Amino acid sequence: MSFPEEIKKIRQRSFLTQQDFAKKIGVAFSTVNRWESGRAKPNLKAMKSINTFCLDNNIPYETIEEAWLDYKIEK
Repeated sequence: MSFPEEIKKIRQRSFLTQQDFAKKIGVAFSTVNRWESGRAKPNLKAMKSINTFCLDNNIPYETIEEAWLDYKIEK
């Protein structure tokens, strides 16, 4: 699964809107929207916030980390 699909899956598994997920991890709504549409990739600080969110919500982080490491933004 690609990174945009993984981030969306994590958000939906938590029953959150993009806006609510963004607030929980400390980024803007538009940032989450760009991640899910494949137009951007989180920086390391955002990935740490996503990791914390996953740990707090008992969501496996390994697959999203692997997808993030492998993901290339197409221009």
